[in-house]
Amino acid sequence: MKEQKITTTYEVYPNLEALPAEARFLMQKAIAAREQAYAPYSKFKVGAAVALENGVIVIGSNQENAAYPTGLCAERVAVFSAGANHPGVTITQIAITAAASDYELSEPVTSCGACRQALLEYEHKQDSAIEIFFMGASGTVVKTKSVANLLPLNFNSSYL
Repeated sequence: MKEQKITTTYEVYPNLEALPAEARFLMQKAIAAREQAYAPYSKFKVGAAVALENGVIVIGSNQENAAYPTGLCAERVAVFSAGANHPGVTITQIAITAAASDYELSEPVTSCGACRQALLEYEHKQDSAIEIFFMGASGTVVKTKSVANLLPLNFNSSYL
C-alpha cells in the first residue's frame, strides 16, 4: 500500500473590493443574478456569472421547484445557457455567490458536487482551465485557478 496526498491551492481575498477589477465586475453580475433566484423552499439564493473569451457574460440563478430534485443550481443554469447560446466559445471565469434569507452568510460557498462535475465537463471539453471565484453574501472571496482543484480524482469523458 502506498499512501498519497491530494492538495489544492487557492487564493483568498479579504472582500469584494480587493478583487481585480475584471473579477469584481463578474462577481457583481453574480450578485445581481443571485437577487433573481427563485428559492422559496430553501431560502438560499445563489447567483453565478460566466465570462466567455469573447467578452460575453452569461448569468444564472438557482431555480427551485416543489418537486425538489427538479430544481437547478445557479452554476448549471449559467454554464448550460452559455453552452447552448454560445457553443464553442471558451469559458474563462465563473463567479458564484450565495446568500441565506434567515442568517448572514459571510463565508465563501463552493459549488455542490453535481455542479462541480458539470463545470468540470466544460473545462475538459474546452481543454483549458476555468477560474472560479466564490463568496457568501459578504466577506472573503476565494479564487481557484481550475475546476479540477475543486474535484480531484474526477471522472471525465476519457473513461468512456
